[in-house]
Amino acid sequence: MSTFFTELAWLVPVFPFVAFAVLTAAGKGMKRAGAWLATIASFLSLVLSICIATERISGDTPDYRSQMDWIHIGNVKLVAGFEVTNLSTIMLVVVTLVAFLVNLYSQEYMKKDDRISTFFAYIALFTSAMLGLVLSDNLLTFYIFWELVGVCSFLLVGFWYQKPEAKAAAKKAFIVTRIGDLGLFVALLLLFWYMPGHALDFTTLHNVYDTQTGAISTGITTLIAILIFVGAVGKSGQFPLHVWLPDAMEGPTPISALIHAATMVAAGVFLVVRTFDVFEASQVAMTTVAVVGAFTAIFAATIGLAQNDIKRILAYSTVSQLGYMMLALGVGSATGAMFHLFTHAFFKALLFLGAGSVIHSVHTQDIREMGGLGRKMKITAWTFGIGALALSGIPPFSGFWSKDAILTAALDDNPILFAVGALAAFFTALYMARLFFLVFAGKPREDQHHAKESSSAMTIPLIVLAVLATVAGFVETPFSGWFGHWLFGEGEEHQASALVMIVSAAVGLLGLYIGWLVYAKGTIRRDAVSSRIPGLVKVLERKYYIDELYDLLFVRSLRGLGKALEAFDVYVVDGIVRLSGQCATGIGKLNSRLQNGQVQTYALTALIGIVILIVAIAGRRFW
Repeated sequence: MSTFFTELAWLVPVFPFVAFAVLTAAGKGMKRAGAWLATIASFLSLVLSICIATERISGDTPDYRSQMDWIHIGNVKLVAGFEVTNLSTIMLVVVTLVAFLVNLYSQEYMKKDDRISTFFAYIALFTSAMLGLVLSDNLLTFYIFWELVGVCSFLLVGFWYQKPEAKAAAKKAFIVTRIGDLGLFVALLLLFWYMPGHALDFTTLHNVYDTQTGAISTGITTLIAILIFVGAVGKSGQFPLHVWLPDAMEGPTPISALIHAATMVAAGVFLVVRTFDVFEASQVAMTTVAVVGAFTAIFAATIGLAQNDIKRILAYSTVSQLGYMMLALGVGSATGAMFHLFTHAFFKALLFLGAGSVIHSVHTQDIREMGGLGRKMKITAWTFGIGALALSGIPPFSGFWSKDAILTAALDDNPILFAVGALAAFFTALYMARLFFLVFAGKPREDQHHAKESSSAMTIPLIVLAVLATVAGFVETPFSGWFGHWLFGEGEEHQASALVMIVSAAVGLLGLYIGWLVYAKGTIRRDAVSSRIPGLVKVLERKYYIDELYDLLFVRSLRGLGKALEAFDVYVVDGIVRLSGQCATGIGKLNSRLQNGQVQTYALTALIGIVILIVAIAGRRFW
């Protein structure tokens, strides 16, 4: 089989990186030209990614790997290169497609921003870093791009740095994800120490664990897997390191779409899939991943019920869906996790860009201040509705098939995990119904008479993503396991389960129906719950007070420790230094008074000295 395009895969991240370099060198002068340069670069990456995917789908193309020697330290040799597999290929297509649509959408969304060229430069670097991460053939280069993705997220979340909230959100994202990154870094060091030949490439990692040679003990394997998962928890916003993700909504909406759909948060799931052999070798690690994923899924879904910011609702939805992906991995379904990552990228990008279209039109993010926008923004309303149905898991939209795959695997592994997943699916449908009906249904508000449909530059990406959110799920159904077989070869099959399909569709439809009764028809009062259990609603609105708890346990305590260390430095360390200086100055001043050139002073000093000597000598007999 031909590998012509596969061998050129290294160009995929190079195109956006060149755009970043040119935009950075040109400064703010390029404006609109710079925006088009970044968009064209992302389009070239997309075209090449599609060519690679076509090449690999059309036949049984072997994995391609290219390496070069990087560093020699004694007998240790570090290599760097890129690897093209079916797994990396699907990620290339997803990342470049979403990045291109976000670039196209941002042409209109960001056109009035004075720093538009800087914005597109950051997006180009962000895209390049994620693509480099996907193509990395070993954990060391993977980690380098992993950190670069984190730096880019800091720049983009804090893009509007004039806003204190944006600066705080950027710092929060950077610090919280560093906690997870530390876990990944320690795991990398342990692998370097224990792997035969200090190899860090994914192929050797697979071979060591697949052959069950026992080169690494079960205890160390569990530790390594848990530490890798800690890194994924940070990047993918899993509990308890989820707190940065909703606050990241302070960045421009196109960035929210890029981060939540195809780049940063997807990196954590991709990391676990890439090192899945390590996890499969430890049942403790697999159970940990499943439990954390299931808890995150329902935890974030309940918070989404009580939020009023349109972007924050979608943010907690992302946290919940990432929990679903981790749940799939924990129960051994790598296919289910990647399938949901694949479909989620399209409908979540659609929802965020649809939210951006609404915000761009009405200039508010509070859904309580919206209403009746479906009459004035028909394309946005219809496409957003498709995204909401896909996210809610309604057949035949893509989210139904991928969520069904996860719930099927969960039921086979543990009925409790299945029940948690089904309940989270119900809450998902309920808060999406609330969001959709409050924004697009009802009577138009008088203060939104100026609202109108967005331009074609913003609606075309919505239409493309709506089509993908509708049909993408058919690559893997209970009747055809093509996607999983293509990704992982021998692969696990997507087992059909009538019970799961019925439950999955029923809980989604029930959530939408209750949402319609409450927020559209008005049969059930909107305050029916809050009037009876206001305390619970308050807890959900405050996100279970996790931020306040972290502020008390970590922020204030560390700030107090910092002030104590500052006081020690000022009053003890600096105090000793100042005392030494003052003593030297005092002695100097005393000497200057004694050595002033006046004879009578010298005589008085001599007399005093003699008196002291006499007293000392004569008084010895009395001492």
